[in-house]
Amino acid sequence: MPTILVADDDANIRELVCLFLRNDGMTALEAADGKEALESYDSTPVDLVVLDIMMPVLDGWELCRELRKRSADLPLLMLTARGETWEKVKGFELGTDDYLTKPFDPLELTVRVRSLLKRSRANAARSVQLGRVTLDRSTYKVNAGGESLDLPLKEFELLYKLAETPGQVYTREQLIESIWGLDYAGDNRTVDVHIKRLRERFADTADFAIETVRGLGYRLEISR
Repeated sequence: MPTILVADDDANIRELVCLFLRNDGMTALEAADGKEALESYDSTPVDLVVLDIMMPVLDGWELCRELRKRSADLPLLMLTARGETWEKVKGFELGTDDYLTKPFDPLELTVRVRSLLKRSRANAARSVQLGRVTLDRSTYKVNAGGESLDLPLKEFELLYKLAETPGQVYTREQLIESIWGLDYAGDNRTVDVHIKRLRERFADTADFAIETVRGLGYRLEISR
């Protein structure tokens, strides 16, 4: 059951939106301002955020920035004033995924929420999360604590393979076959070289570690 966080200082709008979301089988959390929304997000797993722009304490712009610092993939649906094109443009520049103008039909909002959730699940199938490190298979990019990293293709594929199933041990032969292919004629010690490079690149990362299993191969462990 998806959990949706609704941030709006208008109690009537929050109540209406949450009612429709719950009737559509979702869990809805309420926040009266951006600060309250951040506190809720930090304490409870959330699948999507619906956020108003004009809120006290912390407005929608700042909330969007803070949420994007915490997650590059969290779906954000922004509520804007009717006809204010600049708000929509600024929202997209800050990382919102969709917008809805006020006044809006709550049924349309639930449809848009469902669409964003579906898109998010599809994207998640092409990405792996290792604490604060995200591996995006669709772009072959690595995001580490908000910083984008470009890895050589084989290093990325090797890290992604290990990260897909944390704790599983892969032999060098299995990794060669999966990453380099059956026709690879080189030394399987090339895996060791690439593992060494990955360890050096992520030496300062406490979110995961690539472990050597003596006599067998390698596995990736996520830090708890």
